Amino acid sequence: MAGLELLSDQGYRVDGRRAGELRKIQARMGVFAQADGSAYIEQGNTKALAVVYGPHEIRGSRARALPDRALVNCQYSSATFSTGERKRRPHGDRKSCEMGLQLRQTFEAAILTQLHPRSQIDIYVQVLQADGGTYAACVNAATLAVMDAGIPMRDFVCACSAGFVDGTALADLSHVEEAAGGPQLALALLPASGQIALLEMDARLHEDHLEPVLEAAARAARDVHTLLDRVVRQHVREASVLLGD
Repeated sequence: MAGLELLSDQGYRVDGRRAGELRKIQARMGVFAQADGSAYIEQGNTKALAVVYGPHEIRGSRARALPDRALVNCQYSSATFSTGERKRRPHGDRKSCEMGLQLRQTFEAAILTQLHPRSQIDIYVQVLQADGGTYAACVNAATLAVMDAGIPMRDFVCACSAGFVDGTALADLSHVEEAAGGPQLALALLPASGQIALLEMDARLHEDHLEPVLEAAARAARDVHTLLDRVVRQHVREASVLLGD
């Protein structure tokens, strides 16, 4: 990650954060009344929207139905204005398909799919603005949307990215830090059990450095859990007030 100084001698990053510090997170649940569940999240300048439908009957061929669990369908897209480069295909390209697959693997590990056999759960996520940590923002938004839909889960699934710069593990990478090209990983964690739902690394990293980077991502994911739990509790309180309880 040569060229731009990503970590100062005083231990501060380009945006003024410490190594393990999260960007500011803001989130809302129930943003679309038409969907079974929905949520919007901002992690720094990365903004994502998630919508959930289901569980419902299998759409299309019934041969896709699973006799012992629900089918989880995840689709990812990004708005054409989400980055500085205009995209001709905001969804359906290779990156979008890979992200959809990662999201499906993540939520198959978290949703209690065995409670809804022969049914389907649809999770749609769109990135409105991308500034680093796209996968993590999508997972965190989808977690809130699944909970808003009332679909039982083993636990929250909370995600965060991490990287390695000048011998220091950095949590919650911004676009500038990602674009610098060093080793990065994305982690989705079930914080209560410590179970890893998904772990992806996109560059080589010496095994001596893997543990601190992984721990930085896990610690940040637990911090995300604290924030998401607060959002859920606030949403439940607001819903209770509206229902007159």
